[in-house]
Amino acid sequence: MTNFPKEDRNRVVRVPERGQYDKDVIYPIIDEALICHVAFAVDGQPYVIPTLHARDGDSLLLHGATTSRLIKHAAAGNPLCVAVTHVDAIVLARSVFHHSISYRSAVLFGRGQLVEGDEAKNRALELFTERLIPGRWYDAREPNTQELKATSVVRVPIDLASAKMRSGPPGDDEEDLELPHWAGVIPVRTVYAEPVDAPNLKSGTSVPDYLRAFLKTRNG
Repeated sequence: MTNFPKEDRNRVVRVPERGQYDKDVIYPIIDEALICHVAFAVDGQPYVIPTLHARDGDSLLLHGATTSRLIKHAAAGNPLCVAVTHVDAIVLARSVFHHSISYRSAVLFGRGQLVEGDEAKNRALELFTERLIPGRWYDAREPNTQELKATSVVRVPIDLASAKMRSGPPGDDEEDLELPHWAGVIPVRTVYAEPVDAPNLKSGTSVPDYLRAFLKTRNG
């Protein structure tokens, strides 16, 4: 199944024509984001936590300290809502009312499952690292026994999801088109700058080729 079903939780209600339910649309939005925001409630108190994530097939992976409130709540199988957003442009119309943002967003729903065992946790942490910078896992020390013990990983099978996107020029009203105000879009993009060496970097250690390739790809 390539489309998520439309249900009350994930149905796009406001401007429904911007809604998408296809995994081929939703998953790239998730994969491109550096962080997600996870919403959950404990004893009636809502929380939203920004955190790193990785996708493994139809599941989202979250990780954190074993003492983390979010991780403990998710590992207990409680419901979660996860949001990801990319801002692509600021849209300036002739009227203030029609100013907008071009964006790509996704909202996911699911329940957490604790990832058990050092081997499974290690594989999940490899996915986190490789998603962040491809090639990095093989160019750094892997977690030791103590670090693995202090870390919990939660798998969240994605039960429902939807994407919502806006793109294109401003949508001014016909009667405003002759107004003397500038209208258009200001594109927004993330640029990765030149790497900065750690102050205690061992002499002669250069920026690795895989990182140069990553920067070139991300900066277009």
